[in-house]
Amino acid sequence: MTRILVVDDEPQILRALSTNLRARGYDVDLAPTGEAALDLAARKHPDLVILDLGLPGIDGVEVIRGLRGWTSVPIVVLSVREREADKVAALDAGADDYVTKPFGMDELLARLRAALRRAAPADQEAVVETPDFTVDLADKRVTRAGAEVRLTPTEWQIVELLVRNPGKLVTQRQLLQDVWGPQYERETNYLRVYLAQIRRKLEPDPARPRYFVTEPRMGYRFTGDATIPS
Repeated sequence: MTRILVVDDEPQILRALSTNLRARGYDVDLAPTGEAALDLAARKHPDLVILDLGLPGIDGVEVIRGLRGWTSVPIVVLSVREREADKVAALDAGADDYVTKPFGMDELLARLRAALRRAAPADQEAVVETPDFTVDLADKRVTRAGAEVRLTPTEWQIVELLVRNPGKLVTQRQLLQDVWGPQYERETNYLRVYLAQIRRKLEPDPARPRYFVTEPRMGYRFTGDATIPS
């Protein structure tokens, strides 16, 4: 069941969205504050977030930045703020869509469906197998010798991005922007640290990587004897 996290400090909005979403078969979590939203997102891993910007405590843009530090979950902003500057700030922080209040429920639901379609992997059942480990892209699991390998959310995002582009160079900039956000274009030391951790967990010889290969001063490439079964 698709799980949606709704973040809004207006009880009537939470009730209306909860009722309409559940009636259409979605699993719904509700958060009245930004702090509660970040906590629920970390524990429940929603498939989509509906987010108000004007929240008590942490505001919506900070929530977007917090989420984008570890997840690429679609974020649809739902806000009374109509200024172009507010929309640009939210989209630049990592939001996927922006809907202004008051809103039509049918239009909002259509936008949610579109965001979920865009976020869906091309092959929901893809399983990438190598002689040393298996990556299940649908279940977001990595196994090695039959045992699950525990990856942090950031490690998983890096592995997923590389595995979804087998044999292709993924630039340092692309990795940093997709995993940490647009403001992290120069922190290449982050990549060195996390790739070293990933290699220790997955490579048969971390000192001589076979699968997660560095292209000096350019980026990284997932290579080796890996296949995606049909």
